[in-house]
Amino acid sequence: MPDDARPPLGTQVARLFREQVSSGRWPVGGRIPTETELVEWSGAGRNTVREAVGSLVEAGILRREQGRGTFVLTTSDVQTSIGRRVARTSRRDGLELRLALDAAAARTAAVRRTPEDAELLQVLLAARRDAWAGGDPRERARADTALHRAVVAATGNELLGEVYDGLLTVFQEVLDDDVRGATDDLAQLHDQLVAAITDQDADRAAATMAALLQPMIDELGPV
Repeated sequence: MPDDARPPLGTQVARLFREQVSSGRWPVGGRIPTETELVEWSGAGRNTVREAVGSLVEAGILRREQGRGTFVLTTSDVQTSIGRRVARTSRRDGLELRLALDAAAARTAAVRRTPEDAELLQVLLAARRDAWAGGDPRERARADTALHRAVVAATGNELLGEVYDGLLTVFQEVLDDDVRGATDDLAQLHDQLVAAITDQDADRAAATMAALLQPMIDELGPV
């Protein structure tokens, strides 16, 4: 490509960062390197790096959290489009959508999960317990989402995973009030969910997921 036809440097660096996200090297829910680290790694100037990160924040792929850093929200523009649409919906609609997806994912994951999937679910279940003990609502939401996302990943269905990733921000938002209590009222059900998937009991896995989410919908009262 002729030099004058090359995209601006900021666009090139943004593509480089986007590749890190799409490849999973910067995983969904994870924090990306600091600005100083990105400057050193990419070889670009600080302003260029800032511009590239800003473009991905604007696209909805990354999210800045004051005092904490910048985190990956999703891995593709498809997911971003889905997330933006669902963000305009109600808490009830968001919970009902999550119930439909999570229950189906739990059933399929129980049938298809690998030994590696089962091991990861146990690790993430322990991380969820630790997050609740820590008391930080953001960490609780992140740990809870990571566990549910691993259930989806265990289905082996890449399309389902991509759609689910596009909804993660919405799912975290509709559950915001549920991660602020002093105790984890859903700990036992999460234990049962992981056990059902590990045991490859599809009916029990789906029923446990419904037991986790349906009460939140019922609390909203009649439509």
